[in-house]
Amino acid sequence: MPFLIKGKKNRQNVVFQRRAMAEQVPSSSPSFSNNLPYRNRETPQSGFVVEDFSGSEDTDSQDDFVVSTGPRSTFEISAATAYASMIPDLFKTLPPLKDNLGTQTSRIQDKTIQECLPFLAGEKSELRYNDHGIPHLDKNRHIAFLHNALKKLPAAYVAADASRPWMFYWSLAGLSILGEDISGYRDKLISTMSHLAPTYAILLSLIMVGGEAALDVIDRKSMWKWLGALKQPDGGFQMSVGGEADVRGAYCAAVIISLLNLPLDLPRDSPAWSEKGATLLTNLPEYVARPNIRGGISGKPDAEAHGAYAFCALACLCLIGEPHVIIPLYLDVPRLISWLSARQYAPEGGFAGRTNKLVDGCYSHWVGGCWPLVEACIEGLTLSNREDEDQTNLEKSSGPDGDLYSREGLIRYILCCCQDTSFFSKSDAYHTCYVLAGLSSAQHKWHFDTKISKMSSLGGLISAYQWSAESVMKETQAYDEEDRVNTIHPTREYFTLKGGF
Repeated sequence: MPFLIKGKKNRQNVVFQRRAMAEQVPSSSPSFSNNLPYRNRETPQSGFVVEDFSGSEDTDSQDDFVVSTGPRSTFEISAATAYASMIPDLFKTLPPLKDNLGTQTSRIQDKTIQECLPFLAGEKSELRYNDHGIPHLDKNRHIAFLHNALKKLPAAYVAADASRPWMFYWSLAGLSILGEDISGYRDKLISTMSHLAPTYAILLSLIMVGGEAALDVIDRKSMWKWLGALKQPDGGFQMSVGGEADVRGAYCAAVIISLLNLPLDLPRDSPAWSEKGATLLTNLPEYVARPNIRGGISGKPDAEAHGAYAFCALACLCLIGEPHVIIPLYLDVPRLISWLSARQYAPEGGFAGRTNKLVDGCYSHWVGGCWPLVEACIEGLTLSNREDEDQTNLEKSSGPDGDLYSREGLIRYILCCCQDTSFFSKSDAYHTCYVLAGLSSAQHKWHFDTKISKMSSLGGLISAYQWSAESVMKETQAYDEEDRVNTIHPTREYFTLKGGF
């Protein structure tokens, strides 16, 4: 019999069935109740199924959006059913609990879920899925896109001219993850950007293309003096002389010190210099750990916690010292795990950068990159035989495979929803780079070697070079090996051999 469902202008039909019959319906069978907007969806009850009898063309209401796939052939339906049977319900159905209070934010979240579900559920006939309902990584198209991003850009990019070093970095990093040889960009990079060497992005780009011609462009002594000018008495670093200071500056400084094997002593003209022997690292851990809100990290005190700042803070700490020592010393690890865990959504599987925000491909790296650091912290504590109560609680927080987050969920989100064959039609080098970085992180397990000394002969940092990665191999791996990407990690030998200034 037909009923009007509150919040819907279209007629619905409620078909009452015997409970025994309802129980025989496979969980993979699609039902219209799963396509309802979240805030209008009641918890399904045994004994009835809601079906769509809509013929209305009124689609103006913000509250009434339902994804319609249109008529499909028998073959397409059979293929979709086969794929759906291999996809865990977690990634193709709505969570059972949801606050029914409708807000603009919740409506956008509902719409995002509805856009993701057809891709996650293997319902797009134009995509080539594997046996687990996951599209393959279209490496050739991504490689072509990133090569094009290194060519002459359209006129619309004029406004982003100051970001050209970042465009080099995003494109080169993405190509490296995909296994491309990027040495051919060495001359172009040097001739175009050598005067911008003292920046995070261009430094990484120069190291990625490699070669003495590229690395000799970097004036290490000038870089050391420049960092000294940015160092502040409270421990942080300004982003530029006289500019703002936040966790980003701390992370970038730690990266530069590590990559270039810089001395830790401060130049005498540094604002942070003191007769007590302050260094580039003085008060730096306290600075990055201070903005701790609900377990997350913000750019500065009393600001909103953000996934990218969490990565910068954790990475900065891990560049300074051993993860299992320095992270628990300055951060509340259980609360941090709780905050990071809440950033991964289901059914999407991807990460959001902040509370009550939407998933975004770039957080595959910014939030996804936090997990190897936290896992190394816990692994180091375990290896150190710390049997205290906090360690017991940390070990209990890991998943059934020893992971603290759903690697499969993130991989499904990336391959199903983040390639430009999906509904995200506007690709860019920024998201391409960080989505691929997140995919690489999810496909590999990183380990920190605690046996290597954390100080170089010059007093610089070498913690960045105590990491090693291995491929994550599982019996029921959801993606195919052809879709595995590389890891990238900087080398240091060139600057180590150079010694002092």
